[in-house]
Amino acid sequence: MKIKEKIYGLVGRNIHYSFSATYFNKKFAEKKGTENCTYVNFDIQNISELPGIIENTKKLKGLNVTIPYKEEVIPLLHSLSKTAKVIGAVNTIKISKDGTLKGYNTDHHGFKKALQPLLQPHHTKALILGTGGAAKAVAYALRKLKIEYDFVSRKETDTVFSYDSLDNEIFSEYQIIINTTPLGTFPAVEECPPIDYSLFTDKHIAFDLVYNPSVTKFLRLAKANGAVTENGYAMLVHQAEKAWKIWNEK
Repeated sequence: MKIKEKIYGLVGRNIHYSFSATYFNKKFAEKKGTENCTYVNFDIQNISELPGIIENTKKLKGLNVTIPYKEEVIPLLHSLSKTAKVIGAVNTIKISKDGTLKGYNTDHHGFKKALQPLLQPHHTKALILGTGGAAKAVAYALRKLKIEYDFVSRKETDTVFSYDSLDNEIFSEYQIIINTTPLGTFPAVEECPPIDYSLFTDKHIAFDLVYNPSVTKFLRLAKANGAVTENGYAMLVHQAEKAWKIWNEK
């Protein structure tokens, strides 16, 4: 009996750098029973293109969503998981047989699993660089870990630090620094968040959600001042495996 083909994919903009297709297609080649599965990139310039892709890709069973569409995709979905609703961002979509689309967030799971092995008792407060969909998932994970956090953006508000305001006093208080922005992603590898990297110490964790390149400028500069560093690859793997479970739940 011929096994029906199943297609999965990644939705984003300028996603040629992504490891997701390589990761999943390798998984499919090695795992028994998934030889009929393929994973492709859907590189779109506007989220309005997504319904047409879903309609014209008949064997499509599930999608991952990346920058810049984790929040923009929500109005196109029929429902959200409880967690995705709380976070306000989606990175995984399950496509049912009847064509309904349900949004999930597995980023928070991936981040939590990747961060936990690095934590020491003094790691009690975090700065989240960026305020987009990925930042929201990171914030949710930190709440679950009972780690206090604040956001950092270019423009300061009553609830958000500006990059310019970060000083030694703040860095002494917040000893986990998480880059959720795309700054430093291949090919623009010389970009990094505009902070004073001399403020990092060996008490700090510098976590970059970017995984290509494996050592971003953000991580390189933080490590030069003693910080423990981690890129986003472990997070990618953990969130991808969680997405795979969701797609295959009965």
